[in-house]
Amino acid sequence: MQLYDTARGGIFPMETGPLVTMYSCGITPYDSAHLGHAFVYLAFDVLQRRLRDQGLDTHCVRNVTDVDDDLLRKSRELGVFYLDLAAQEMAKFDRDMQIINLLPVYSEPRATSAIPEILTLVGDLFDKGLAYEVDGWVYFEASKFARFGQVSHENREAMITLAGIHGGNPTDPKKRDPLDFVLWQPSLEDEPSWDSRWGAGRPGWHIECSALAMRDLGETLDVHGGGRDLAFPHHECEAAQSESVTGTAFVKHWMHVGLVGLDGTKMSKSLGNLVFVEDLAKRAEPTAVRLSLLSQYYRHDWEWRDELLSQGVSRLATWRSSVNGRASSVLDDVRAALDNDLDTPSALAIMDEAAHAGFNVAPGASLLGITL
Repeated sequence: MQLYDTARGGIFPMETGPLVTMYSCGITPYDSAHLGHAFVYLAFDVLQRRLRDQGLDTHCVRNVTDVDDDLLRKSRELGVFYLDLAAQEMAKFDRDMQIINLLPVYSEPRATSAIPEILTLVGDLFDKGLAYEVDGWVYFEASKFARFGQVSHENREAMITLAGIHGGNPTDPKKRDPLDFVLWQPSLEDEPSWDSRWGAGRPGWHIECSALAMRDLGETLDVHGGGRDLAFPHHECEAAQSESVTGTAFVKHWMHVGLVGLDGTKMSKSLGNLVFVEDLAKRAEPTAVRLSLLSQYYRHDWEWRDELLSQGVSRLATWRSSVNGRASSVLDDVRAALDNDLDTPSALAIMDEAAHAGFNVAPGASLLGITL
């Protein structure tokens, strides 16, 4: 299998053992997950299915960021306990992922389950002289990691801009450098807090995923990723702090998925321009919803259009009409398309051509997670 690696900027063969370790960044459950989230996890699902088809085992971990600025702010606004809000939104998320037939993940750990591991990581960085403390805030000193920028390849100016967009607060006067990022921070009076050597507080965003990934999968992951917008700062910071502690590569393949837009703008909880899997499943059967997403190449940004759902319905009907058709090599052709950097649009085109020619496409459909 050939897979694009963001850090190396090209498509490279996957070199793994019999067990492939994968980590996809999960949701912060303060509001409903949307089609953009579903598209990310579908890409990881298709990758898992093909790897298992090759006879490999896969362990895919998808975390839950259940202590975070956005979650705590939303719970405060609603007047509910933050973990109750997280549980409510995770129930909706799990239902949506079942609708599009995602394989169960190997584990779905919560950030709050890894406080001891987080504190150990922060302590190691601090003791190595790679982190510093100001008024109970502990920061990673980015300038002391020579490869900072290795994942996203953004220049310094762009990184500072992106840090500001994604909550990194580059103008924080306590920082030695705008690119330094939070490892540990004091909690407000109404926020959860844990004791630490720097005072009571809670973890920063990036350290949570490093701790969970290494705890559940080991020091080096075969595949790690999420939406394209996570490459910086989240994944850049993860790589820096993880490799600073272990001295080894954190990830072999960085897999980033394109963003889904609506009416010319990226889908965003803050903007409210969202499409939900649950709503689409009220208009067409779940299998057609999955097909409408598979029609898009995982690495490209794209726009949701209602005709994509209609096309999924039509495609599904055509495929089903071929179930009793002649045997063909369609499964091998679909495998070849997926091995070429998860090219699902080409895989679907192969299936369409075979179905129109009267061949049975059920084996290829099964590999794509489609039940005919």
